[in-house]
Amino acid sequence: MKFMHLADAHLDSPFQGLSFLPSNEFNNIKQSTQKSFIKAIDTALDQKVDLVLIAGDTFDSVHPSPQSQLFFSREVKRLTDQEIQVVMILGNHDYLNPDEMILPQTPYFKLLGPDEQVETVEFKTKSDFTYTVAGFSYQHNHIEVDKISEFPNKGDNFTFGLMHAGAKTTAAYQNVYAPFTTAEIKDLNYNYFALGHIHLRQTLSDKPPIVYSGNLQGRHINEQGAKGVYVGTVDESTKEISLNFVETAPIIWQMATLNLDQVISQTVLTKQIVEVLTKKNKQQTLFGLTIQGAQYLSEQELELVNDSDYWLQLANSLRFDSRPVKVYLTNNEKLQLKTADKEAFDQAENETFELDKIYSLANDLSKKSDYVADLLKQPEFIEEVKELAQVKLGQKLKDMDDETNPN
Repeated sequence: MKFMHLADAHLDSPFQGLSFLPSNEFNNIKQSTQKSFIKAIDTALDQKVDLVLIAGDTFDSVHPSPQSQLFFSREVKRLTDQEIQVVMILGNHDYLNPDEMILPQTPYFKLLGPDEQVETVEFKTKSDFTYTVAGFSYQHNHIEVDKISEFPNKGDNFTFGLMHAGAKTTAAYQNVYAPFTTAEIKDLNYNYFALGHIHLRQTLSDKPPIVYSGNLQGRHINEQGAKGVYVGTVDESTKEISLNFVETAPIIWQMATLNLDQVISQTVLTKQIVEVLTKKNKQQTLFGLTIQGAQYLSEQELELVNDSDYWLQLANSLRFDSRPVKVYLTNNEKLQLKTADKEAFDQAENETFELDKIYSLANDLSKKSDYVADLLKQPEFIEEVKELAQVKLGQKLKDMDDETNPN
């Protein structure tokens, strides 16, 4: 048999932070989640899969637009019309009441565990290969209990687990998405465990396969590189699985770095930026650019690189309708402090950047915005916050030192 594992389509994703773009380009980017989903369905049809597993967060919120729901229903119908079985669960973003959703009405579509209880269903392929799928849907945005204990023991059938969840961490406030350990899932000994929620494609275990397929389309700079789905081929006699990743995202996010080691003109700066971005420009790409050595930029150049119109014009030099959308400035100059001042600075730095304090400060905002809540789950974002704060602190202290020690 063949199956597809997809997750985190996030239809209706707002792509926050990109509204400065021309409206036609912004609308094209917003449509990328649907385009990616269409590509996934096309792939399932082309490869004649028997089963499509959808591991949660199909929609970006509990208030999906009617258009997105109708789009989803129409795309799934393309599968079910070909008698391809679709099994879906709801995640922490789209924990909708099933009675209020527009869902396909066919035996070839199954919403699993709609009451937040683990449900098990059995199906057969057209070649009479019997398999089981076990999983559950969210009905709240947080599930703090470990749900693995509710999954049934594996029977004789080839068995899939389907779950939208995050691995347990030492930070209790992060264990709110059906927390699990890989060892617990391995103990179930299912043939394949399909996970959603983490947008980074990764395999937690090879035997048995415990896999995050990642999201279908990157939504911000912390979701870089190729995004898509897994297609698995099962050897029905040995039960061995061969996995193949298929890219679906029409737009990717990439980071690039420009290193400065001396003062340069605006013309040379622009030339070097274009060269750095062009080297990575293989398809339509939204770039984040880090300029290291920002101390070499003049006030005029700083004003230039913070001007959105500058980046809009610079995009004309790139291919595939690519463009830079975010710039990061880092100062390579080491702050020179007296021993006592350095000790005080280090102590303040350690106290300020305690993760508990960062999460505490952002707590209210994260409750109001799923976008912020998702960012706070990403170690890269926390490191970015720390780095930016360190640069700002260093610059402030340097200014103070310059004022008090003019010579």
